[in-house]
Amino acid sequence: MVTQVERDDGTWYACEDCGFMLEDREDAERHEEHCDAEEPTYIQ
Repeated sequence: MVTQVERDDGTWYACEDCGFMLEDREDAERHEEHCDAEEPTYIQ
């Protein structure tokens, strides 16, 4: 499930499995469908 997150610069949508955040809800839902539930390797 995608969660809505309010930030200073607007609304973001986060993947509940890995925490990846996107500005577009549809993109976040599409990401979550293919998410392997691990933190993305590019987040440090």
